[in-house]
Amino acid sequence: MSKIILSLTAALMLAAGLSAAQAQTVDAASSELTFVTRQMGVPVEGRFQRWSAQVALDPRKPEAGKVVLRIQMDSVAFAAPEVTAEAQRAVWLDTARFPQAVFQSSGIRPAGGGRYEMSGRLTLKGESHDMVVPVTLTQNGASGTASGNFTVKRSDYRIGEGEWTDASLVAHEVQVRFRIALSGLPTS
Repeated sequence: MSKIILSLTAALMLAAGLSAAQAQTVDAASSELTFVTRQMGVPVEGRFQRWSAQVALDPRKPEAGKVVLRIQMDSVAFAAPEVTAEAQRAVWLDTARFPQAVFQSSGIRPAGGGRYEMSGRLTLKGESHDMVVPVTLTQNGASGTASGNFTVKRSDYRIGEGEWTDASLVAHEVQVRFRIALSGLPTS
């Protein structure tokens, strides 16, 4: 059984353009993907409960690294169940038609002191846009944590259509935060 899982994992990484020799393992239980938006000026926090990441990064050669993040959009969750249900509707995330969002890196550049700038493309609700994501890698031997935050403009992805395009009701900027626990990082 474990051979099948290892073969499947290697095949998936190769299909995503990741080298099995340099890929890291993501510890989902110690990781998180959250966001904060503002409704009428009041912060509203949410999270995605199901997502996967394939990460291949050698801090000594970050330019050769690759990251693919897949988010199951129906796993969006807010503190209030009615807000969670509303977020899945067509006017917002339209999780029925667009069940997955994907970020795929196109380049990783060192910025010094364990910091990197990851260029890539985010596809969300049928729209794709290039972006640069700042990432900080805190490494302890072969384990580490990649963390950072970036802003997504919801109107770029048609999130909050109709009457909800009014930024005085719901802000256009959504702050996304991530913390991804990794193992299998190369050591010097």
